[in-house]
Amino acid sequence: MPQTPIFSSMLGSSCSGQVQPDMGERCVDPVYQDGNLVSGSLEALIERLVPTMDYYPDRTYIFTFLLSSRVFIHPHELLAKVGQICLKQKQQLETGTEAEKLKSFTAKIIQLLKEWTETFPYDFQDEKSMKELKEIAHRITQCDEENGTVKKIISQMTQNLLMALSARSQYQEIREKFRQPVTDKGTILKTKPQSTQKDILNVCCDPLILAQQLTYIELERVSNIYPEDLMQIVSHMDSLDNHKCRGDVTKTYNLEAYDNWFNCLSMLVATEICRVVKKKQRTRMVEFFIDVARECFNIGNFNSMMAIISGMNLSPVARLKKTWSKVKTAKFDVLEHHMDPSSNFCNYRTALQGAAQRSQTANSNREKIVIPVFNLFIKDIYFLHKIHTNRLPNGQINFKKFWEISRQIHDFLTWKQVECPFEKDKKIQSYLLTAPIYSEEALFIASFESEGPENHMEKDSWKTLRTTLLNRA
Repeated sequence: MPQTPIFSSMLGSSCSGQVQPDMGERCVDPVYQDGNLVSGSLEALIERLVPTMDYYPDRTYIFTFLLSSRVFIHPHELLAKVGQICLKQKQQLETGTEAEKLKSFTAKIIQLLKEWTETFPYDFQDEKSMKELKEIAHRITQCDEENGTVKKIISQMTQNLLMALSARSQYQEIREKFRQPVTDKGTILKTKPQSTQKDILNVCCDPLILAQQLTYIELERVSNIYPEDLMQIVSHMDSLDNHKCRGDVTKTYNLEAYDNWFNCLSMLVATEICRVVKKKQRTRMVEFFIDVARECFNIGNFNSMMAIISGMNLSPVARLKKTWSKVKTAKFDVLEHHMDPSSNFCNYRTALQGAAQRSQTANSNREKIVIPVFNLFIKDIYFLHKIHTNRLPNGQINFKKFWEISRQIHDFLTWKQVECPFEKDKKIQSYLLTAPIYSEEALFIASFESEGPENHMEKDSWKTLRTTLLNRA
């Protein structure tokens, strides 16, 4: 991502861009409504991307088009088309005697490439894209052979791009490996007292501190999710709809790792609760996680909050009626109200909107934190994709659809750039990321050992699970 806040003024009230290159409301391709670009052919949209001597596309358009273009054309093919248009304009300017105009045009092309490489560095991961980039760079550096200023700028841009690609590649190599749930019978079956067994309360007994460390982990993972990762949701769904596999679609490791983190946190919460032997201690554990979830909500970390609630709502935990009867559930009821799925999670969306508004006017990073429920965020993009077609009946690209998708992704990008205000606690984070978690089967076994089966169905399930586990040795 770029170091400068290029998205700070994005996607305001107008989606048209500030200047339209020789295009007006009368134009058939592209089409404008009330000054807003709503559709156009791929060729016309590409032409609108490329600067001219007296035109530079609005940043909102650059971002939205580069984000959505991958649905219709591979980045290296788009680069080739941009290069062709640049060459044509350069040749036209060279035929005249206005050298200053050529320099102005060159500067705008460099700015476009700079924004592209900073915002979507992964578009240049393959040799074809890098080749096209170098080809465009070679053409425009010929305009500045005297002092080499353009060449220096392009050299720095390329260096920054390679550093960004290297950093992302390293992250993918060291991304967390999926923790395998514990299924060993000696670990799960409570044949020995567990009074000395280490649990989360031994590591951190302050709900606020744990919520802060969860937020630190969330922001760290979110920072490695890129706009093109999110756009692959659309690309993948198009591939599935067309019953074909696009070989150029990169596997979204970062999305998978983040989704895996949510699942691991949910299972960790359930594990911590179910493996406690004594009811009094188990009640304390439930109330502790309720307090952690509440602190997450106050911070604006809705993803961890949802993961914790999901863990406590898993059947092995929910069935512990004797434990829940001792829990002061008023706080939990409030949390569940916020995450009520009715009316498309209306309560949650209201809370999210409030956090987003607070973030916009905040003076501190602490108040700027907004971490949405990632699964719901992904579903919103998917929903936008499914209810609106990529192309209109006349064959033009439905750009109005992609304005809305880019608006959603822009919000996410703004939130993910917040610097975490909390100091990292290695001990707590190590436990959160590496502590053993039980499989669903193991959770039921631990749950039944904590509070025995209450009916014939549960008794049959308990016998089957225990026999299966003992025979697995």
